[in-house]
Amino acid sequence: MMRSKIIHLQTISEMFLLFGLAHDIHHPLVGVVDFSKVDQQIDCEIKLSADYYSIMFKSYPDNKIKYGRKIIDFQDGSLICMAPNQIIEIDNNEQASENIMGWGLFFHPDLIRATSLNDKMKEYSFFSYQTSEALHFSEKEKRVLYDCVSKINTELEENIDVHSQSIIVSTIELLLNYCSRFYGRQFITRRSSNNSVLVQFEKILTNYYSQENKQEKGLPTVKYLSEQVNLSPGYLSDLLKKETGKNTQDHIHLYLIEEAKNKLIGTNKSVSEIAYELGFDYPQYFNKLFKQKTGQTPVEYRNMN
Repeated sequence: MMRSKIIHLQTISEMFLLFGLAHDIHHPLVGVVDFSKVDQQIDCEIKLSADYYSIMFKSYPDNKIKYGRKIIDFQDGSLICMAPNQIIEIDNNEQASENIMGWGLFFHPDLIRATSLNDKMKEYSFFSYQTSEALHFSEKEKRVLYDCVSKINTELEENIDVHSQSIIVSTIELLLNYCSRFYGRQFITRRSSNNSVLVQFEKILTNYYSQENKQEKGLPTVKYLSEQVNLSPGYLSDLLKKETGKNTQDHIHLYLIEEAKNKLIGTNKSVSEIAYELGFDYPQYFNKLFKQKTGQTPVEYRNMN
């Protein structure tokens, strides 16, 4: 029976050593891996987590990679991005290193700590996507990203000087900006499937408020709704933003306000009763949200209608 092993990698060097690439270590905080050069055999199923960012493009015909509970086949090749401390699982039962192709870019948060990129990282929401929501791109797009990675690798192989970090960090930022562009394109080309998600999302939100125990369940959360449509919270919000101009939280608030308006005009219930019925723990929060979204308090809205 194959033994399972959990490995947490704290440094870039540990990752290179794990895969038998000690001679390719050029910098303690950033590294580029050519997966065709990985010849280290791992005789177990491993779960990997790391203290650094990972961006990987792989064609991995003989292996299945699992992220969370999702399994993805990398045979066609796709890009996944992982933030620190996320877990990826690799089944190496039939590993054939000569069939592994692609590249990986790995960089530690300390590399970008005092740079403008550090403040922008939260904008790259694809780091929170599931592997099943990986980026698939054209040959031209592959070349664009590979050019960025090649430039980083070339810089790493040169003698490190005072300009090295700024050049490497700016090229990483360029690569991430291209990823954002290509994900935007992917959302557009998958518009038909996106529409089915929108329909499903709206139905789930409607059903949530048609249930009798909604007061006990509280407000619908982004996490709950994303789980219902089998997407990660980040991917669902970005999909909705592309299609409607509003993210998941915006849609929840919009639905809450419309429900509140119906109850304010159609019933004689107090504002507090309506707030509790909608799932708010505190009427004050309901009043604040309603005023923020409509410019009026619930009482002012009721009196004017």
